[in-house]
Amino acid sequence: MTMGIGVEASDVSKTYGGKQALSGVGIGVKAGGIFAVLGPSGSGKSTLLRLLNLLERPDGGEIRFVDGGKSVHDGETMRRRMTLLLQRPVMLKNTVYGNVAYGLRLRGTDEREIEEKVRASLEQIGLEGFERRRASTLSGGEMQRVAFARAAVLRPELLLLDEFTANLDPPNIKMLEKAVKDYRESTGCTVILVSHNPFQAQRLAERCIFLLDGKVLGEGRIADVKETPDENVQAFFRGENV
Repeated sequence: MTMGIGVEASDVSKTYGGKQALSGVGIGVKAGGIFAVLGPSGSGKSTLLRLLNLLERPDGGEIRFVDGGKSVHDGETMRRRMTLLLQRPVMLKNTVYGNVAYGLRLRGTDEREIEEKVRASLEQIGLEGFERRRASTLSGGEMQRVAFARAAVLRPELLLLDEFTANLDPPNIKMLEKAVKDYRESTGCTVILVSHNPFQAQRLAERCIFLLDGKVLGEGRIADVKETPDENVQAFFRGENV
């Protein structure tokens, strides 16, 4: 089993067009943990995830990745060790097999090994037998499951999920949540998920941070953050402020 990557952020800030999206945000995610970034729409969750995915740089503060107690400073190396799964999957104009195999081919993996890994990844997400289907013919839930298989087949040590089950039906949500838990248990990877769904966060994550208007209102065990006396936090966990 490969241990995941720890993530530490301190006093992180980000501004767009004069509007502050994040202000003084800090998190600590242990290697191998499942961590949720929570808050209502527009609170800065996805901005934080883009910074963690090295798609953008913070205007202030520091983000560190920790592997076996040592900081990893090489951004290019980290990009190969993490994968981001978006809310709306982007499918290549190809078969399901071609979509899942794409990243492995870019890395020069042997075709026989690709076939073995793709079939195992599709089986994990309940899509065995879909290899020859055109991705464009799939339902939204099936596309997201293919996107997960495409991410997981690369064996990332840090898996980033941005509202990865939003607008999906319960059966697909259940399959994807199980796939995340199974992947984490089998690989030891670290998972950071962004969600405005408090119930999903409680099903999957152990610890969380709660953001509102780019600022931290609570951090720690989900059960403890849930008891934060701020009414915005209370309303969120009641499912009223999402």
